[in-house]
Amino acid sequence: MLPGLTHDEILRYSRHLLIPEVGLDGQRKLKGSSALVIGTGGLGSPVALYLAAAGVGRIGLVDYDVVDKSNLQRQVIHGTSTIGKLKVESAREKLIDLNPDIQVDIYNEPFTSANAMRIAKDYDVIIDGTDNFPTRYLTNDVCVFLGKPNVYGSIFRFDGQLSVFYAKEGPCYRCLFPEPPPPGLVPSCAEGGVLGVLPGTIGTLQATEALKVLLGVGDPMIGKLLLYNALDMSFDFVKLKKNPKCRVCGPDADIKELIDYEEFCGVPGHDHEDDSADSGFDITALDLKTRLTPAGTSKLTLLDVREPHELEISAIPNAVNIPLGQLAGRLSELDSADDMVVFCKAGTRSARALELLMSAGFKKAKNLKGGINAWARDVDKGLPIY
Repeated sequence: MLPGLTHDEILRYSRHLLIPEVGLDGQRKLKGSSALVIGTGGLGSPVALYLAAAGVGRIGLVDYDVVDKSNLQRQVIHGTSTIGKLKVESAREKLIDLNPDIQVDIYNEPFTSANAMRIAKDYDVIIDGTDNFPTRYLTNDVCVFLGKPNVYGSIFRFDGQLSVFYAKEGPCYRCLFPEPPPPGLVPSCAEGGVLGVLPGTIGTLQATEALKVLLGVGDPMIGKLLLYNALDMSFDFVKLKKNPKCRVCGPDADIKELIDYEEFCGVPGHDHEDDSADSGFDITALDLKTRLTPAGTSKLTLLDVREPHELEISAIPNAVNIPLGQLAGRLSELDSADDMVVFCKAGTRSARALELLMSAGFKKAKNLKGGINAWARDVDKGLPIY
C-alpha cells in the first residue's frame, strides 16, 4: 500500500500533483520509494538534492571522504561551513534541511565487494556518482545480481555521459565496456579537471532518469547512451544493445559473484585524489628540500610530469617539464645515471611516470610523495595548493 501525504506534503509537492503523469498517486509512489546514491561529489550532489526535493522517501548516501575546499567548485551539496566534515554527514544535513520529511541513511565507508550487496539490496534504484572504474564495474555487477536499474553518469572536463543500465530490460555497463581501459589511460577529474557546472548538468539528468524509473513514466535511457559536450552544447545519442557474450548479464555469464575490482581494473577504487602510497621509491617534500641544499646530492634532476598550463599555478625552480603523456617518447632527453625526483600535482601521475622510468632503466628515480601540493604545504608555503 502506498503511503499517504500530509497537508504539508501536498503543499510542498503541489507542482508535481498538477502534472497528470505524476499526480497524487505518483507522489505517493515517490514517497514510498528509495534510491541509493554512490558518491556525494560532483554528480551525487545534484542527484541527491533533486531526489530529496522531489520527495523520494528514502535516500542512501555512500562516501568515505571529507569535504575539501577544492570540492566546492562543483560539489554544491557541501559548503564552506562543512569543510573538514564527513561528506555523508554534510550531505545529509543539507538534504534534511531541504526536505525534513524524508529519511536519509548514510554509509561512511568505501563501496566494496564486501559491503556492496548489503548496502544496495533494499533500494529501488542505484545511482552511480563515482569517478573510478573499479566502483563503476562493482556498481554494475551489484545491480545485475540484484536486478536493479543503474543510473550511470560520467564527466571529464567539458564532456559527460548518461545512461540507464538495466540488465532485465537492456544492456548493462559491461555490455558496453567489457574490459576497463589500461591503467593511467583515462585521467580522473582530479588529474584532468572538470568544468564546475558539468556535473550539475549530468547529475540533474541522472536525477531525472531515476525519477522516471521510480514513477514508471516516460522512456528511460535504457539501451541508449547520451554524449554531452558543453563547449558546443551538443547532445548526441548512441543506441546500445545487449552483448550476448557479456560475462555478467549474458546467457553464458561466467561471473556469478562480486570480484576484486581493483585488481580487475588495475587502479585504486576511490573517486578522490590521494597522496601517493608509501613505498621504497617515495621521497617526502622535507627530504627533497634537504637533498637540494648545497650539502645534498650534487646532481639531482627534478622532473615535473604535469601539463604545461599547470606550471602557471605553481612550479619548483629548475625542474624539467615533460608531461606524462609525452614521457615515453622523450626519455632520450633524460640521463638514466642521474638521481631523479619525479613530481606532479599530488603524486598520482608521477607514480605512473616512475613505473615507466624504472622499466626503461632509470634505477635512481624517486616519486615526490604528495606532489607539488606537499611541497607547498611543507616547504614553500608561498605556493598555492590546488
